[in-house]
Amino acid sequence: MDIKQLRYFTAIVEEGSLSAAAARIGIAQPSLSQHVKGLEERLGVELLVRSPRGVTVTDAGQTLLQHAQEILAAVERAQEEVRQSGNEPYGKVSFGLPSSVSMVLSVPLAETTRLELPKVSLCAVEAMSGFIRDWLQEGSIDLGILYDINMLRHFQSRLLMTEELYFFSAADAWPLASAPGDPVPMAEAARQDLVLPSGNHGLRALIDRFAKANGIELNVVVEMDALTQIKTLVARGSAHTILAPASVHDFLESGALLGAPLVEPAIRRPVYLVRNPEKVITRASREVEALTLVVIRDLVERGIWKATLAEETDAP
Repeated sequence: MDIKQLRYFTAIVEEGSLSAAAARIGIAQPSLSQHVKGLEERLGVELLVRSPRGVTVTDAGQTLLQHAQEILAAVERAQEEVRQSGNEPYGKVSFGLPSSVSMVLSVPLAETTRLELPKVSLCAVEAMSGFIRDWLQEGSIDLGILYDINMLRHFQSRLLMTEELYFFSAADAWPLASAPGDPVPMAEAARQDLVLPSGNHGLRALIDRFAKANGIELNVVVEMDALTQIKTLVARGSAHTILAPASVHDFLESGALLGAPLVEPAIRRPVYLVRNPEKVITRASREVEALTLVVIRDLVERGIWKATLAEETDAP
């Protein structure tokens, strides 16, 4: 067997037909069929079952596919490491960011990347955590930030920080007897008219879990999964909300919103930097990961991102 045969075989299985694989690879279908036939003769087993509807892989073919994917990934990693060793990092790095993180991180990270890594093209993609998790699984992005990694046991993850959630209201519609900035019991915040993400959103699931555990009923009058619209609705005085301070930093700076930390209980969530080790780890992505840590530390230390850094959390 050689690398070419493994690439051809993998393409056929992934495309599900010889014709589609031939078009993808850029060779004639009869030539591709001969490569597969030669591979089967050499191994002495049938790898694919042909039919008018395409091809299906046999048990032996499935075993070969697993090894082929590992071998091809190893070859790609080796090529990437050799190509980039000793050279200035270059290439595209795709980074999945939840909306609340993108709000505070995407711009300073993009600016820092352009300054420090001029040959690296950063593609920051804002999406819900579920999409980011799927993209990491598929290998379509290099890095992602997630709050929940319980379903990603084989991924590489780094705890960055821990955030606390706050109660937010329009500056001219503060509904509480306590002053903005003073801790607010969650039960009191929950009685206010709230706009929150829908139930399939990770933030809403977290809030619901804390509320249920403490026998608190949330007064949710509007459900909305778009962060910008939630902030706009609250700034207009139409409702109140519970969010991480980083996600409303722009509205806090302008004075449109005021906030207060939640207590009894406080709601905290971890923030992780995640990558799929099965995807080729380029030098460019490693450099962007390192810059991300620098930028996040700066944002936290300047009070722009209200959070406790991981090493501070772990300190005795």
